[in-house]
Amino acid sequence: MIAQLQRYASSPATQLEAVFRDIERTRMAGLPILNPALAVEAVGFRSWQGHWLGVLITPWFMNVMLLPGVQADWQSVAEGKWTVWRLPAGERRFYSIVESALGEVHAHSLYSPVSRFSDQDSARVEAQRYLSQLLEAPPDEPAQVCDDAGRRAFFVGVSGRPRGSS
Repeated sequence: MIAQLQRYASSPATQLEAVFRDIERTRMAGLPILNPALAVEAVGFRSWQGHWLGVLITPWFMNVMLLPGVQADWQSVAEGKWTVWRLPAGERRFYSIVESALGEVHAHSLYSPVSRFSDQDSARVEAQRYLSQLLEAPPDEPAQVCDDAGRRAFFVGVSGRPRGSS
């Protein structure tokens, strides 16, 4: 069953933080995967194609989060199911999370667990870096020319016999 869709006219960052702080205090309390150096923080939330996109840092994960805006079409999927969103940097798979206080949101996992981060600042810098990359279109790359002759020379060697043969 898909929950009632909740749409956001302004940034949902404050509400997202409140919900995940509550999850930290209740459902996640005492679990060993929590990184005590990290706190729940919504980073860089901005309007993107009529929706809200940003990164959510928690003591147990860092995810790109997408929440529905008020005027754009939303690809609703059942909780735990996957959908694909085409972002400027390319397609990314998001899974559906349904929280009663938020409605349906989509998440793209960056880190889980988040034990690699020693403090909130380093996690925030990584979140901002990833979000910037995600929202930039990749530069046009020149066509790669396949140099079969060069590869053959490497494998064949000077003698004309394949390397490793006598």
